[in-house]
Amino acid sequence: MKPAVPIVALDQVTKRFPGVVANDRISLAFQAGEVHALLGENGAGKSTLISMLAGIQRPDEGAILIDGQAVALSSPGHALRLGIGTVYQHRMLVPTLTVAENLLLGTPWWQRPRRAAVAERFRRDARAFGIDVPPEARVDGLSLGEQQQVEIIRALWRGGRVLVLDEPTSMLSPQGVEELGAMMRRMAAQGVSIIFITHHLTEALAFGDRVSVLRGGRCAGGIGTAEFGALPRPALMERVVGMMFGTAVANTNALAAPSLALPRAGDATMLEVSDLSGQAFRDIRFDVRAGEIFGIAGVDGNGQTPLVQALAGQIPSRGRVMLGGQDLQGRSIRQRHGMGLRYVTDDRGGEGTVATLPVSLNLLLKDLGRAPFWKQGFAERRAIQAHASARMREFDVRAPSTETPIGKLSGGNIQKALLARELAGSPRLIIYNKPTHGLDLRNIEATRARIRETAQAGLATVLVSTDLSEVLALSHRVGVMLRGRMVGIVGNGPDARDRVGRLMAGLPESAAEDAAGEAAA
Repeated sequence: MKPAVPIVALDQVTKRFPGVVANDRISLAFQAGEVHALLGENGAGKSTLISMLAGIQRPDEGAILIDGQAVALSSPGHALRLGIGTVYQHRMLVPTLTVAENLLLGTPWWQRPRRAAVAERFRRDARAFGIDVPPEARVDGLSLGEQQQVEIIRALWRGGRVLVLDEPTSMLSPQGVEELGAMMRRMAAQGVSIIFITHHLTEALAFGDRVSVLRGGRCAGGIGTAEFGALPRPALMERVVGMMFGTAVANTNALAAPSLALPRAGDATMLEVSDLSGQAFRDIRFDVRAGEIFGIAGVDGNGQTPLVQALAGQIPSRGRVMLGGQDLQGRSIRQRHGMGLRYVTDDRGGEGTVATLPVSLNLLLKDLGRAPFWKQGFAERRAIQAHASARMREFDVRAPSTETPIGKLSGGNIQKALLARELAGSPRLIIYNKPTHGLDLRNIEATRARIRETAQAGLATVLVSTDLSEVLALSHRVGVMLRGRMVGIVGNGPDARDRVGRLMAGLPESAAEDAAGEAAA
């Protein structure tokens, strides 16, 4: 039987930029009705490939084929007209508009908006894909997962045959990841070709029909549909990791079931939080000892980010926050930094760095104007560059030079630069907000290892993550956030996953408590 013609194919596609070959003779084929997982570490060439499929970039050599015919995708609109829709990692919706109003954006100016028709079509498609979002809801009131679902439907409306999902799970809760996986399976069953770009091996193996791997801008190999379904999971993991890195990394199951290698907590209490309330959280109470990693789990949007922003001094709050016996309330971000508090934001490219500034200055953003890097208002260039070189070597930040704009680095290298900056000086408490989201396997392992090492050296740590496996792999204790409150604190151990999961879902911490409550009722 003659194989079906792929909806989209890349034939020996090459794309160059000054000083780098981003994609080097890549050939891939994407079939209707399948989820094709595309894996690769940061800098492997995935983003460039996406930009060519979306019509943003054009290949220097080779061809993109639609239904077997070579086409020159001249613009994103051209790609959409040919059936290719793309959902990017960062949301593209207007938060102050409703779902229906966002779907109307881009309608030709001469066409009268048909709000009722759009709302009804959205309801119909939402039911088909298992989405429970009303078209009249404002986007800023939706969870990140719900916003992503709206973007997927919008991309299908404008494209319809091929859906490119760029790191779609990087900001989702575990429940959101499962919902997305189920949605992809339903779309594939209806004939949509899904290109699922991810760093997460377990997600690729759980949701994909086959896998292709990019490494160093080239196609390093793949696993076809028949082999994908026949091989056991450990063998698949070993094969894919070998393709991604050339050799197996230390722990190929790091994302599936990380080992619990925890430092021993010291006795001294470093952070004390009492009755802390803000706009999105209230009555928060916990403490963290020196050498302890205190994890904060919860479905995204339950107040975790506002809480840690308040601890860092970025937003106002009421209550008591003590660091090493010193009151932090009323202190500025810079004062808290000087007292030993460090904050690693989840917004690497926005809040965490200034994309147009060089790496050297980004490493000193919280020390601008201070000696020995500035004297009498003038920058000491040699001191700044020497400091940057030393930090980049220590944290393996890979960049052409210390003066490269940090926005040109990969996500993994930007994250390493953030760690290099925040761990400089004499930190006593470090707060991580989703420290591994959007990173590849190698950088995830490196970041987790760094978190463990600093805790073992006595640094108190607060870790916010929507990846429950990550929280349980790193934390001594886990506080669970639900609707702005910390509804429980669970000591890590064999039953911690079940106890934390129940609290995240709004259930009693144990089935026994649940049964006791029902009996009392």
